[in-house]
Amino acid sequence: MGQKKTKEETSESKEALRQELVEHFREKRDVLRQQWVQQMTAKGLLAGLTQEEIETESMTIYDTCVVCLETNRYEGAQAYATRMAERGVLRGMTTEQIIGGLLTLRDVYGRSLFERYQQDMERLSAALDIYEPVANKILSIVALAFVEEREKIVRQQQEAIRELSTPVLQVRDRLLILPIIGVIDSLRARQLTEQLLRAIRGNRAKVVVMDITGVPTVDSKVANHLVQTVDASRLMGATVVVTGVSPEIAQTLVTLGVDLSKMNTVGDLQGGIEAADRFLGYRVIMEDTAGVTIPKEKV
Repeated sequence: MGQKKTKEETSESKEALRQELVEHFREKRDVLRQQWVQQMTAKGLLAGLTQEEIETESMTIYDTCVVCLETNRYEGAQAYATRMAERGVLRGMTTEQIIGGLLTLRDVYGRSLFERYQQDMERLSAALDIYEPVANKILSIVALAFVEEREKIVRQQQEAIRELSTPVLQVRDRLLILPIIGVIDSLRARQLTEQLLRAIRGNRAKVVVMDITGVPTVDSKVANHLVQTVDASRLMGATVVVTGVSPEIAQTLVTLGVDLSKMNTVGDLQGGIEAADRFLGYRVIMEDTAGVTIPKEKV
């Protein structure tokens, strides 16, 4: 029974000290916040922020940390971290600015506790035992939110780059060209197929010229995916003509044993367009005065 009472007393003492810390930080709010802003300014962590933004953000972060300490709950910190990460990443704020600012605030808090309890090392130790886990938790929440937002932005940028790097172009009625440049991995290969099939349906295409001149290498997965793309296009009612197959890729395809029986291949892009015209039933007439080939209407 006595042991239980000791634990209860310890818990009550800890909560009393927690409340004492909260009151201390609220009482010293203006002084400590100004110290924090001055230190961050000296470290160059506030670059790009207006004075109004500095005042608003510093007050919000300071008060959020105190509330987390008082309640031992972190919903407010999580919500603020998400908002701050979104704004920070979009503004191009660095990891040093985000994390460095919170580390500086943690130090300001810690030094203020040392000044308050330096004559009572046992109480100082107990105060730090309460404060430090809260500070570290908030730091980890903000860091994780910032990293996740950065990764989300990077994924969106990669998606945009992939879409731009595999444009499906309509040359003329029922004819599309898909120029592929760069390395093709499994993810890009799937995206390429999806874009192509949507374009075939949207443009009611009958022939697609897939030019892979700008593709340095392919592996077995990508090779098989290209064959599947050709098959899927056929099911959509379009014939695929593959152009620009390099000697290296040709050897790879043969070595891998890829089924090429259903693929129409032509040496270069011009030859591919000419082959596409034949599939579409166009007649090409050489015009002597201009010296160029002009595709005419179907005959």
